Amino acid sequence: QVQLVESGGGLVQAGGSLRLSCAASGRTFSSYAMGWFRQAPGKEREFVAAITWSGGNTYYADSVKGRFTISKDNAEITVYLQMNSLKPEDTAVYYCAAAASLRAVVLGLGDYWGKGTQVTVSS
Repeated sequence: QVQLVESGGGLVQAGGSLRLSCAASGRTFSSYAMGWFRQAPGKEREFVAAITWSGGNTYYADSVKGRFTISKDNAEITVYLQMNSLKPEDTAVYYCAAAASLRAVVLGLGDYWGKGTQVTVSS
């Protein structure tokens, strides 16, 4: 059974930092790209960041560039999202996704999705 399990969400003040983790299990994810999406209340899910399996290529939404960093640990098949300088508008449920290509992740065409972790940024 394939699973993507997110963790690391919580409540933080504006300007603070959080590190999200997404642990993958249940199959080999070799060559899969992975990424993060978020969905705020009343809004559509939006792309946040993506990374290739090798970690050599990354892609970010304009709204998080310079503040968020995506990385991965292939030995543990875990993807991280370091979020700095958080803003109240970053408040959302954050989801992890995996797909066969970076493009597919960016377009939201993930083959696998996690159940999400809540991030709340207070002003």
